[in-house]
Amino acid sequence: MGVVAERLRAFSTNRWLVFVAAMWLQSMAGIGYLFGAISPVVKDALGYNQRQVAALGIAKDLGDCVGFLAGSLSAMLPPWAMLLIGAVQNFLGYGWLWLIVTKQAPALPLSMMCVLIFFGTNGETYFNTTSLVTCIQNFPKSRGPTVGILKGFAGLSSAILTQLYAVIHAPDHATLIFMVAVGPSLVALGLMFVIRPVGGHRQVRASDNNSFMFIYTICLLLASYLVGVMLVQDFLELSDDVATSLTVILFILLILPIAIPVTLTFFSKNEYPSSVEEALLSESPKGQASTSEEREDQPELILSEVEEEKPKDMDLLSPSERRKKIAKLQARLVQAAARGGVRIRQRPHRGDNFTLMQALVKADFWLIWLSLLLGSGSGLTVIDNLGQMSQAVGYIDVHNFVSLTSIWNFLGRVGGGYFSEIIVRERTYPRHVALALAQLLMAAGHFLFAMSWPGTMYMGTFLVGLGYGAHWAIVPAAVSELFGVKHFGAMYNFLTVANPTGSLIFSGLIASTFYDYEAEKQAQMLPGMGLLAEGPLKCEGAVCFFVSSLIMSAFCVVGAGLSLVIVYRTKRVYSRLYRSVR
Repeated sequence: MGVVAERLRAFSTNRWLVFVAAMWLQSMAGIGYLFGAISPVVKDALGYNQRQVAALGIAKDLGDCVGFLAGSLSAMLPPWAMLLIGAVQNFLGYGWLWLIVTKQAPALPLSMMCVLIFFGTNGETYFNTTSLVTCIQNFPKSRGPTVGILKGFAGLSSAILTQLYAVIHAPDHATLIFMVAVGPSLVALGLMFVIRPVGGHRQVRASDNNSFMFIYTICLLLASYLVGVMLVQDFLELSDDVATSLTVILFILLILPIAIPVTLTFFSKNEYPSSVEEALLSESPKGQASTSEEREDQPELILSEVEEEKPKDMDLLSPSERRKKIAKLQARLVQAAARGGVRIRQRPHRGDNFTLMQALVKADFWLIWLSLLLGSGSGLTVIDNLGQMSQAVGYIDVHNFVSLTSIWNFLGRVGGGYFSEIIVRERTYPRHVALALAQLLMAAGHFLFAMSWPGTMYMGTFLVGLGYGAHWAIVPAAVSELFGVKHFGAMYNFLTVANPTGSLIFSGLIASTFYDYEAEKQAQMLPGMGLLAEGPLKCEGAVCFFVSSLIMSAFCVVGAGLSLVIVYRTKRVYSRLYRSVR
């Protein structure tokens, strides 16, 4: 019994168990991506026009992206408290919205409805912050795969919730809002004491790469399976038993990663550390931490001075000779600085650690932000308006397009990070090459939406979802490389503001204006209809989003051009950063 108890204790503190639990939480945390399926229900129930629906979408985007409070509280509160706050916000916000839509509570003014959706969606920031911070602490040497997988599962959440809704076969479409209110909150409460730091630096194993590859395989299988299920449900009429069976298989794929901590704890002797091994492993991070602190205390700006003071022909030397020359030059600069013979400038260079205020005065940072605004803002506009876009061209079931876009978003995040890593490590070229390609794909997707040819809704959602997801894998990595990781949290939160800003411009000002204009024009042409007609005005046909889609396509091309400008301005920096790993 003693051995079993020890194994159970080890299982409860296994970092892979925490990681799998965080994956499950993230699979329910991307509720913002479901707004495209929820918005038609809210629009019909409350009689809103497209401009009012766009205002709700902007409030959703702000709630999804403004995570400054969650980021600040994560340094003061334990993970379970963070998850509790997120669960309460999610349940109250979307639960109240469900009561309003089902006429069980009185309707609120539009401004209060925006506050309600902002409050409910903002609970997602607590889920994301807790999952990412905890897992980065548990996997300090595998931050890239950890963040990529967690963000990928967040992108799949709308497809998973939509599949559950399809099984329920609820005649009332407001049931989907009820699921959004209850599902993520229950999952967060169930995992609130599992997702926590467990000293993951003491659990580094040689098999970690294999474990990550296993999870990547599950991710790709899950995405492929969901695509197949959505297409089958769209073209075939499935019986209730078949739909239930498909959902059971979905849950099996979601649960399958739990095999990793179970295998490592109960069935692998080599992977189960003894107390002596744990003691030895616990000493290593302390030494690494002190080394890191020493590096932070050292004058990092000396490296920037060396880069400018070194002779031009130094790059022609062999790597070993170049390192010796740079070391000597750095030593002379340090000695001269100590004597006062040379003054080290306090202005960091690209590749050094910047503060947010220092980054805000750099042209490269604003080029990155503007390129992100044009690309992700137009993509988010499509996600928020998928319901109206698909209904306008004759599709009745809009949920499949929302689910498919969620899957393409996931693949874009995984693929964008993977291919951009190949570009920087094998070609020593900036990541924004990959972003420019993604934005050109989005431009093609918006053009297809404007043309509304048969089948273009599927191809358009594929291209836009893929490109939109790539933004959030490439841009954060590029910012951390160009402006350092020391103050990356503040810079990342500033970058996320580009999402609601772009949504305000493209959805709140452009798409909704053209949609309502065409809807009013169609209403005037119908006999017995006009400005006094009851209910919300609806636009039908490709004309509803024709002009706005062409505008967004053009701006994506502009965004790709800005990305190429960033490539030109930063290629020397990347050549210096990744020269040693080529």
